[in-house]
Amino acid sequence: MYKITAHGRVQRELREGRTLNDRIDPRITRTAQAFEQAIADLAAQRPVSQITVAELADRAGVTRATFYNRYSTPLDLLIQVLHTDLERGHRLEEERRAQGGYAARELLRLATTEVADHVERFTAVYRHALADPADSGVYEALVHHFSDYALDFMVHCDPTGLPDVNRQVIAQFMAHGFAGAIKAWLSDSSVTKDDLVDAAVACAPAWWMDEADSAPDSADASDRP
Repeated sequence: MYKITAHGRVQRELREGRTLNDRIDPRITRTAQAFEQAIADLAAQRPVSQITVAELADRAGVTRATFYNRYSTPLDLLIQVLHTDLERGHRLEEERRAQGGYAARELLRLATTEVADHVERFTAVYRHALADPADSGVYEALVHHFSDYALDFMVHCDPTGLPDVNRQVIAQFMAHGFAGAIKAWLSDSSVTKDDLVDAAVACAPAWWMDEADSAPDSADASDRP
């Protein structure tokens, strides 16, 4: 019997001008978007630990079985939504690095501002997580995300002043510190977003600014988009 291999199928689709993403049922995309909007709305109203799958499914207009086919808990879905939003900021940072012309401190400030903007978009979600110990998973996910980001930075940017010590420990130290700074910002109305960004940049280790490939070029900064 003739059998089409996965590689052959992909190559055939590419030749026909299609991609695998084109074959995704639009209903699947709509369902995912409905779930994402539902968890964002509900988690802004109360801690995610108090959100049931039944009400989440009802708000999204689907069945509980459909939810469990995709996610384990409302917290898993919320973390996915937050992670996706954070990744948009990281992609912007990657584009700036690729473009060049940015000093390391400038890149750090812009990246930190992107994170602060993210937290501002989901302020109610993060504040609810602060108030309820059962929602510690939200901040644990944030710490995990920052830790992965720091490790990725150390590997791919290869800062010249990076000390020869355990990178996992460095990443955890920085991640918990930044998450703690965000908690301080959200817990005190007198602390502003600019305070958070200023403090994060000021506390960044010197080696973070030692990227050999991040020095500004001769182009005027005003020429950048």
